[in-house]
Amino acid sequence: MIFNKLEEVEDRFREVEGLLADPQVMSQQRRFLDLTREHAELASVVQVYRDYKRVSDDIEGNRELLQDSDPEMREMAKTELPELEVRREALAQQLKVLLLPKDPNDEKNVVLEIRAGTGGDEAALFTGDLFRMYSRFAESQGWKVEPLSVSDSEAGGFKEVVAMISGNRVYSQLKYESGTHRVQRVPETETQGRIHTSACTVAVLPEAEDVDVDIDPSDLRIDVYRASGAGGQHVNKTESAVRITHVPTGVVVSCQDEKSQHKNKAKAMKVLKSRILDQMLADQQAQMAADRKSQVGSGDRSQRIRTYNFPQGRCTDHRIGLTLYRLESIMQGNLSELIEPLAMHYQSEALAAQET
Repeated sequence: MIFNKLEEVEDRFREVEGLLADPQVMSQQRRFLDLTREHAELASVVQVYRDYKRVSDDIEGNRELLQDSDPEMREMAKTELPELEVRREALAQQLKVLLLPKDPNDEKNVVLEIRAGTGGDEAALFTGDLFRMYSRFAESQGWKVEPLSVSDSEAGGFKEVVAMISGNRVYSQLKYESGTHRVQRVPETETQGRIHTSACTVAVLPEAEDVDVDIDPSDLRIDVYRASGAGGQHVNKTESAVRITHVPTGVVVSCQDEKSQHKNKAKAMKVLKSRILDQMLADQQAQMAADRKSQVGSGDRSQRIRTYNFPQGRCTDHRIGLTLYRLESIMQGNLSELIEPLAMHYQSEALAAQET
């Protein structure tokens, strides 16, 4: 079954190569870009499949040499066979991973939402720490971070921060961050040196495009009001802040960061669509995975996914039991050591589910 699929992939790869060389296709910018993207995706599979076939041919050739009349040839074949078989098994496993269904949202930008939970001022401070951590990681990836909505805390940090992160395959990297993040540290105001535990929730929503979510304008209630907080005279004179309520789902989004009511409305609509899309995806995943103990990529925000322990310099991801004593580096945005093992874990779960 898998090899029939691989032959189809290779046939399509040759077809796409031919189309990309067609001058008529090259003149159609949108189609040419789509085919270029498809070619790149297929190329990784085809290269491994061709390596697999080449190694398989070498194995067959060496097995024939085991019957050769020349002792040296037989010995050479006997020595090479185990290495080739190990190589073929590794390639076969790699092919299984490459043929796993792709998450259609992996290529998308994300709306990142971080909210202070239990812990009062300390939770708000940690919300700011997390936002800086993700912003630094985004910078290291060459991504753009655009704040959409910020609610400051009197003690510093944020009660809530919502931002758009755009770039190459952002969702594929950040989708594992949704959940409850717990922090253990001694607050600056703590005179007895006691460790306090606080929590923040993180939501990573794939950016919704118009084709993903169809919203009937009659389902929206839009309110405008005067912005609050820092902003000078503009705050007191202009009704520029926007609140949009999607009546059927009860989803409410507010935005007041821009001086223009039009810009605030556009930003609020982006967040609204992404939240509704996230809700739709969560419903679909819950239905598909109702009979499974663990849900891959469900983004269940009721679970504590990670603990940041500052006195011990420790960061623990509870989903995979990974503990790293490099908390300072992680808070500086070096998240790859967490993200890569998570991706491998969920990949293994998907493979196991595919094989049962």
